[in-house]
Amino acid sequence: MDETIRIMEDLNLLYIRQIALSLQDTDFQKKIDYEIRMRDGACKLLAACTQREQALEAAKSLLTCNARIVSYMSELQRMKEAQVLQCRGRRSSDAGMLEDRLPCKGKVAISDLRIPLMWKDTDYFKNKGDVHRYAVFGLIQIGCDLYDTEMVMVDRTMTDICFENAVVFSSVGPDFEMKLQIYSCCVEEDFSITSAPKKLASKLSSSLGRSTGKKVRAGLDSTGESAAANGGTSPILFPATAVVGPKYHLLAHTSLSLAAIHDSFRTQSLSIIGNEDCSFVLPLYGSVCCRLAAQPRCMTQHMISSFLNLQ
Repeated sequence: MDETIRIMEDLNLLYIRQIALSLQDTDFQKKIDYEIRMRDGACKLLAACTQREQALEAAKSLLTCNARIVSYMSELQRMKEAQVLQCRGRRSSDAGMLEDRLPCKGKVAISDLRIPLMWKDTDYFKNKGDVHRYAVFGLIQIGCDLYDTEMVMVDRTMTDICFENAVVFSSVGPDFEMKLQIYSCCVEEDFSITSAPKKLASKLSSSLGRSTGKKVRAGLDSTGESAAANGGTSPILFPATAVVGPKYHLLAHTSLSLAAIHDSFRTQSLSIIGNEDCSFVLPLYGSVCCRLAAQPRCMTQHMISSFLNLQ
């Protein structure tokens, strides 16, 4: 009789878990659909941008949406695999008891992100060399939760890359792994090639004369529009209009765990991607400074409520 009751309890627990997994599948599917719509909107915005700052923000949104989609799909695949293992009965009957003994989850927050820069003497002190500006932002991820920082414009007058906003993860286990990725883009004057035909048409119209120039410019506009509509190139060798814009590249990354949590400002190692020949590379020291804090859920919520008999 006791064995029958235990089997029934295990079946009920398995049924409840399957319902929870199906609900989570639906929730993740909604998140993926939302990010896909956001990505399509970012693509349209990037194609319509005429200002450099707008294009940089749109490219940042596009990269963030793609990263979230990959994260959600990976988590959904992991949940599917766990569901298959449960259906095949590969988990022991004591799984529910073991889950009750696991440490509680909590909140993890990272703030005061600062990345030191190491400019050359000729760049920083003597104010020589080429002047480059960079758009930099970060992606912070734990599991399938991913947040982005604000975009910061960096040049050789700055000694540190500072991100002011704090990121809080509300439900994190003690075995978490926080991934920090830094992306950069070298800001150029002309980030789009779509304006090149119009500029060249203006030069031709001014150099060939008023009447002839108007005819050439009208021909360029008409052929360009028809080529873009047909997906080909114009007879005057101008490419069709394409969605182009600034490209962000992975500059550096690091991983933080429970051991990095401290009550003060700490310095962590940073792995740098690329070399000096890459246009997006900034002179980094190879370290990142931040404040990583955690608060277990048992500090703010009642985990067990019962009577205590003291003899």
